[in-house]
Amino acid sequence: MAVSLLTALIALGLLHMAPQLAHWRGDGGFRRWVAQLGDTSGPARVAVTLGVPSVLCLLAVGLIGLLPGSELWRLVFSLVVLLYCFGPHAYEADLEAIIKAPDQPAREAAAQALSDDGEKVSWNAIAVGEATAYAALRRRFGVLLWFFLLGPAGALLYRLAQTLGRDPSLRLDAKARGSAHAFANVADWLPAQLLVFTLALVGHWDAVIGAWKRWHQQQSPNSWYVEGPGFLGAAARADVEVDIEAGDGYAEERTDTLGELIRLRSALLRALLAWLSVVAVIVLAGWMA
Repeated sequence: MAVSLLTALIALGLLHMAPQLAHWRGDGGFRRWVAQLGDTSGPARVAVTLGVPSVLCLLAVGLIGLLPGSELWRLVFSLVVLLYCFGPHAYEADLEAIIKAPDQPAREAAAQALSDDGEKVSWNAIAVGEATAYAALRRRFGVLLWFFLLGPAGALLYRLAQTLGRDPSLRLDAKARGSAHAFANVADWLPAQLLVFTLALVGHWDAVIGAWKRWHQQQSPNSWYVEGPGFLGAAARADVEVDIEAGDGYAEERTDTLGELIRLRSALLRALLAWLSVVAVIVLAGWMA
């Protein structure tokens, strides 16, 4: 896990210093692969579409292990895969584009980049906050969790599953689309749960956990499997709402959408640091054992 942590730190550092790295992380190759499988359908198509790239990634890792200086080559290969998986849009660059937009129409247009499923993002604090939380899950936290647990193949499988399950421009039959969407939701469940609790720790604990509990009480047990991890959206909405109502400790009411976006970005950054700190503690504990 030490190599995985180092890889993640390098990847995040590179994206911070050189956001233009995001421009090469397109989905052209994957889209061509999906199109080539047009003669298949249903769950089998989803399994082949996602399984072949993941298996090839596993084989590449295994072959790298046979090379001299395998740890270095593994780090390089993992770095390339992780940079690709942090796409297809640059999460931080999308937030910066919204914040630095010259006027509200430009901000509204820039906010649409936060949506991964083609749904319109309304320009208000709650809608933008919810879209930001989902973008953070699918472009950062979900990728990192499966990378730490399953290595480059896990991160690649998660990234491709989200693209296949949520991109409406990909041509899939109805059964394949349903299966892909369900698998993307399954892959989201664990990182979304952990992100909710991390947001509660770095933000408004009572509001976030309260919204998480209410969502689970009101929804059927398997609704997340069909509709996605709505508990994360509920938690993000609650975090924004309590900040607006209470003014985040200030006398004035904060209803500024841009201000709330900046605050949530800061909270998500603290959440990311918390995740990396936990992994670092695990690595240190392994060295001392």
